Amino acid sequence: MNTSGNTSGSDRAKPTDGAIRLPRARRGMPLPARRRCVLALNTATVIGLFWAMYTLFAPTGITFGEGAMLGAFLLTLPWLSIGLWNSVLGLLLDLRHGAGAAARVTPAITRVRGDEPITARIAVVMPLRNEDPDASIARLRRLEEELALSPWAGRFSFHVLSDTNDAGIALKEEARVAQWRSSRPLATIHYRRRTDNAGYKAGNIAEFLHSPEGQSDFFLPLDADSEMGAETVLHLIRVMQASPEIGMLQSLVTGLPSRNFFTRAFQFGMRHGMRSYTLGSAWWQGDCGPNWGHNLVIRTTPFREHCMLPLLPGRGPLSGAILSHDQVEAVLMRRAGYEVRVLAEESDSHEDNPPSLVDFIRRELRWMNGNLQYVRLLGLSDLKPVSRIQLVLAILMYISAPAWIVFILIGASLAGTVDQMSAVPLGPGLTLFAVLMTLSLSPKLMGLAQVLFSQSRSQDYGGRLRVVSGGLAEILFSMLTSPIVAVALTQFALGLVFGQRIGWSAQQRSRDRLGWDEAARVLWPQTLLGLGLCFWLGTNAPWALIFGAPVLLALVFSIPIAVVSTLPRLSRWSMDTGLFDIPEDRAPRTTDTPAIHANTA
Repeated sequence: MNTSGNTSGSDRAKPTDGAIRLPRARRGMPLPARRRCVLALNTATVIGLFWAMYTLFAPTGITFGEGAMLGAFLLTLPWLSIGLWNSVLGLLLDLRHGAGAAARVTPAITRVRGDEPITARIAVVMPLRNEDPDASIARLRRLEEELALSPWAGRFSFHVLSDTNDAGIALKEEARVAQWRSSRPLATIHYRRRTDNAGYKAGNIAEFLHSPEGQSDFFLPLDADSEMGAETVLHLIRVMQASPEIGMLQSLVTGLPSRNFFTRAFQFGMRHGMRSYTLGSAWWQGDCGPNWGHNLVIRTTPFREHCMLPLLPGRGPLSGAILSHDQVEAVLMRRAGYEVRVLAEESDSHEDNPPSLVDFIRRELRWMNGNLQYVRLLGLSDLKPVSRIQLVLAILMYISAPAWIVFILIGASLAGTVDQMSAVPLGPGLTLFAVLMTLSLSPKLMGLAQVLFSQSRSQDYGGRLRVVSGGLAEILFSMLTSPIVAVALTQFALGLVFGQRIGWSAQQRSRDRLGWDEAARVLWPQTLLGLGLCFWLGTNAPWALIFGAPVLLALVFSIPIAVVSTLPRLSRWSMDTGLFDIPEDRAPRTTDTPAIHANTA
């Protein structure tokens, strides 16, 4: 099977626990101690915050409604706490080790110099379903042309895996691939179209891996909106070649430059929120890292043998094919004895982000449905403890938003029926509210701090003043959009209870602007809920309007917020002023002449 000289997991005996071990020097605190430290920090934080909320209600006795509020509040705390400590740890690691921080948490980086030959065979795959063929195939073609400039082009094959059921789009896909093949006769380019969408994206890739074309040492899945530079791809492959114990390896994925205000704001915040968070999580997750489903290198044989997803039995919304395949594949790879690692550093690995709030919500609903399916997988045998925790956290990520909405709604109802102002001490209540808001923003704040503490990073963004202004504007914008998204997730969660489920349709990846009619069709529940809360509180507890103003304003004006954030004039203003500029905006990547990009490692 493995003609390159790489050692595949199926080609040799493994230790009795399934792990593949190479001798390596210990660096800093041992991994078990790190995990105990993180567990202690998060346990103390959850208990402390819950106790603080409990003491606000306790003096007058806990009513049924207050008990329900405490229960909802408890569900929000694990995700809040893990976000805090991952980002704090990431910032501390960055401040202490600088550019070497990623190597401290993923020592395999240090095994390569960067000039090693590529001996493995790599299949680069792009699953498509009713996507824009021009944009998606052009991205894959650009990577092929960059790799062709290296001595290792012959080690790569490129595969467009179509699940498209729109005949017109399928014809365009075939035409674009034919044009690509005719212009690149030395490249190995394949196009395959399935007649159904069985198993969604994961099923598409699974069928490919079991076909003759799928016989490779590694494969690299890309989404339709993914872009990777050749040097980043070669770096990941070299690390994989030098590390036969690793089954999955990826670096941070950042947003591509955008001309849309919503996308610019969203990816500016996501970039800072992910940077320190991922570094901190890699410090304690270690060999049980995450999988984001694209822009990563995967060892083919163990994936094919151990990571095929089960079909969940039953007929309900949490049955059938698994929608969120990525993290399940990661825990199955780790169960098979292979490490799942992340290089917690930015590189030439990018993706497009949703062009409007409505499109972002649609994507979140599919992910929510998929992540809640993990409830059915918690009983899988032989999972590593950290892998099981990752599945729980993935579930809680999409439970926390509805839990916050339940907390707010119960609180609003109590505010209108009892003298809550005298029952709850004002000072401690406001203090706890401020603490919770700060904790919820901690990943972004720590990521911004990483940039501000570094002169060179700040200059990449146009200077510290631009970083601060962009950070403050993005935090304000996210405070307006977060309640809107939370209500949508709550509404969908209620639908799941009654059997509603979501399918796998093509994503809207670009648009000039969002229309008022589309925004109204999607966001009328938020508007109605906001108006209802304003009327209820204004009638029964006017004082509560002051404290609830951020959420109430966001809900009442959800439709204008969604529409205005896509207006071309606002988008042009953002670009002209540099608000939400990312480094790629200031040093744009050229697409007319392919080039091998320098790796940030």
